[in-house]
Amino acid sequence: MANFDFESRRIPQTSLIIAADMSAAMAEAKRLAAAAVCEGSAPRPCGVCRHCRKARADVHPDISIISRLVDDKGKQKKQISVDQIRAMSADACMLPNEAARKVYIIEDAETMNPSAQNAALKLLEEPPLGAMFLLCSTNAMQLLPTVRSRCAEFNLGGKVQEKEAEKSGLAAAYIKAVASGDEAALLRWCSQNEGMDNASAAAFVEETAELITGMLCAREKDRGLERAEMLRLYQLMDKCSTYLRFNVGVKHIFGLLAVDSIAGSRNRG
Repeated sequence: MANFDFESRRIPQTSLIIAADMSAAMAEAKRLAAAAVCEGSAPRPCGVCRHCRKARADVHPDISIISRLVDDKGKQKKQISVDQIRAMSADACMLPNEAARKVYIIEDAETMNPSAQNAALKLLEEPPLGAMFLLCSTNAMQLLPTVRSRCAEFNLGGKVQEKEAEKSGLAAAYIKAVASGDEAALLRWCSQNEGMDNASAAAFVEETAELITGMLCAREKDRGLERAEMLRLYQLMDKCSTYLRFNVGVKHIFGLLAVDSIAGSRNRG
């Protein structure tokens, strides 16, 4: 994970923090929020200034946490609503209370319903001066590609470096096969990799979705794919991820990739 540079002016105003555990993502978001409001000397957060102390006690007036509300029975709702995002947007346009900036942490960002995510788009694309947004997620693929493309992504992951390289290589190889337009080559690639277990397949799908997201927001080269094709492939990855969560067989997943990855291949078949 890249480090934020709070001593420069190039601080990401909109960031997506991805972790396997929400508590880890939230801990990192709170650390970054404290650093954002810190008035001490570097390195930040200093941990001793009044802003850091308030941030540590979760009472800083310029750090807000947006999470799923609780219903009248005391049970947490399944989604973050569009009204919550609209309220956050309105508040972000107001000046900070004490610090130099305001920070908004969205817990379980993937639980924003589609209307809430669409309402957040303009805010994330053109955040008000002095406002910072930290989206925390354990399943970033459930976020709209348009939302992810507006955020700097920081993956806490914690996976072994060799495994990360292996997944990245598989994702890049898949994208290369699709971009070639060679259906036979794609079929061979899918046949060679359909023997992986469910966890490895899920990791491959997630890594491919992240690669496509990077291509959509120009952090990665387009690899010969048009934007519409990238969006279609992202939706295909989302479908595969859903199937894997419902224990659909890995061979079926790679069969789907072999048939649907190249536009028009189903019709030609």
